[in-house]
Amino acid sequence: METKANLIEPLIERVEQYGKTSFELLKLRSLDKTADIASTLISRLFLVVVISIFAITLNIAISLWLGELLGKNYYGFLVVASFYGLTGIILFFIHPLIKERANNSIITQLLN
Repeated sequence: METKANLIEPLIERVEQYGKTSFELLKLRSLDKTADIASTLISRLFLVVVISIFAITLNIAISLWLGELLGKNYYGFLVVASFYGLTGIILFFIHPLIKERANNSIITQLLN
C-alpha cells in the first residue's frame, strides 16, 4: 500500500506543477494579447485625432472657398454639410457590413 502512495505522490506533484505552469502560460498569453490590442488602439486613436484635425481644417477651407464661388459664405457651408448628411445616410444603410468586418477583425486579432 505504501508503495502505491509513494508512486502516486510524485504524479500528483507533477500534475499540480503542470496546472500552475499552464495557468502561468495562459496569463502571459493574455497579457501579450492585451498589450498588443491596447498599443494598437492607442496608436490608431492618435492617428484618428491627427486626421480629424486635418479634415476639420480642410472642410472649413473648402466651405469658405465654395462660399466665395457661390457668392455667400454660408452657401459653401451648406454644400459641405449636405455632402456629409448624404454620406451619413449612406453609412447608416451599410453599417451592418462595417460592423461585421470590425467584429471579424477583432476576433481574428484576439485568437491569433
